[in-house]
Amino acid sequence: MITTEKKLEVISKTRIHQTDTGSAEIQIALLTERINELTVHLQTHKKDFSSRRGLLKMVGKRSSLLKYLTRTDPQRYQNIITRLGLRK
Repeated sequence: MITTEKKLEVISKTRIHQTDTGSAEIQIALLTERINELTVHLQTHKKDFSSRRGLLKMVGKRSSLLKYLTRTDPQRYQNIITRLGLRK
């Protein structure tokens, strides 16, 4: 689980304007952070299949948000991809 401080840090780095808390970029950044933490957990706990299912759901959600950004604003899509270091 992401701590509140870590979540606020991710939001402050990726927000578009001062009151932005739920844009697609922020959702993608938070999902990426959770995916990275869960990947580390699954490397040590190989038989944790319920967490693996949650990981796959998060990856799918992030993928659909990235597809949405591709359709609506390709420039914002490129910015978030380079900022998070995602392969696309």
